[in-house]
Amino acid sequence: MRLLSVVIALLGLTTVGCGSPAPSESAAPATPAPAASQSTKVEGNLGQVMRGILFPNSNIIFDAQNTDPVEKAKKTEAQYGNVYGGWMEVENAAISIAEAANLLTIPGRLCMNGKPVPLDQPDWAGFVQGLRDAAQVSYKAALTKNQDEIVNASGTLTEACSACHDKYREKPDLANRCTP
Repeated sequence: MRLLSVVIALLGLTTVGCGSPAPSESAAPATPAPAASQSTKVEGNLGQVMRGILFPNSNIIFDAQNTDPVEKAKKTEAQYGNVYGGWMEVENAAISIAEAANLLTIPGRLCMNGKPVPLDQPDWAGFVQGLRDAAQVSYKAALTKNQDEIVNASGTLTEACSACHDKYREKPDLANRCTP
């Protein structure tokens, strides 16, 4: 009997809590809640971002030059259960690269050698924009579902990556990476 009383009391509270809003609340115009402040927290160093996001996604685009994404999807879907294969995989890779370009501009990220990413260098923003632009070229090429277009886009992507790597990555000594 006591359990029944508790259940009835809880149901009563639930009904009150789910009732219609008070007239003053419903008369107010609906305004969206302010966006939560977005704090950008660096989780990985530049090498980890490159190896985890940019490298594998650029390889998907590069692979589409020689391997028909539709044929590749037929083989890998059964093996890995990838429902986003084919040309959609190439499109998603390009979008991932464009979005990852934003990660290259977050203050506080370090290079693998512990030096800060060279955000203070005037050319860094241009290199990042070049990567973003190359990703958009790759995305548009993927939408055409034409391997010849992907060949051209891959060249643009290679040039964007090389421009930055030539200055900041390709150093004889790891300690000098991320320095002009």
